[in-house]
Amino acid sequence: MVVLISGTGSNMAALLDACRSPEYGAQVVAVGSDRPGAGGLEKAEEAGVPAFVVPFRDYADRSEWDTAMSERIADFEPDLVVSAGFMRILGPAVVGRHAAVNIHPALLPSFPGAHAVRDALAHGVRFTGTTIHFLDEGVDSGPIIDQVPVPVEDGDDEAALHERIKTVERRMLVDTVGELARRGWTVDGRHVRLGRTGPSPTDASETKETP
Repeated sequence: MVVLISGTGSNMAALLDACRSPEYGAQVVAVGSDRPGAGGLEKAEEAGVPAFVVPFRDYADRSEWDTAMSERIADFEPDLVVSAGFMRILGPAVVGRHAAVNIHPALLPSFPGAHAVRDALAHGVRFTGTTIHFLDEGVDSGPIIDQVPVPVEDGDDEAALHERIKTVERRMLVDTVGELARRGWTVDGRHVRLGRTGPSPTDASETKETP
């Protein structure tokens, strides 16, 4: 898999740790970012994993950047792309070519977008949580793979709630990516089912073989 990050790469680091076990069933072949100074890039290089950057500012528009990112990902021939704290929307050039998953700090379809934790608090929900889903061309709108609820406690502010969500999402991301790698998957409309083989989430007519 190729893991995409924009910051410190804590979820990426958890995936790298999991991949040290042969039983996990997956390997991180590269780590990519849109930000040259992202702290997670150094962590990847320290772990001996190739790292690359496709800066958004280097391209005339989002479409050109998306195409460049897709080509760079393709250099590593991944079976899966994992958006783990990646803060750019991946467009059709990426999601139409690569099976990709994203981790989001809310129970989708509630509270999509960049301010999910803040929005959940403002709405007064008693439970929020985290969702891992396949990426499509929308914003946090792809087929849901798994979800875990997290209670909102009295006195929570955005930082405290987000920290508890991060603890849950890191574990869920590692577990779910491992399951996808070992078992493969099928996407039927909006329903994701784990299985030995299955179609790409971008084309239900294709079959995805588990490596």
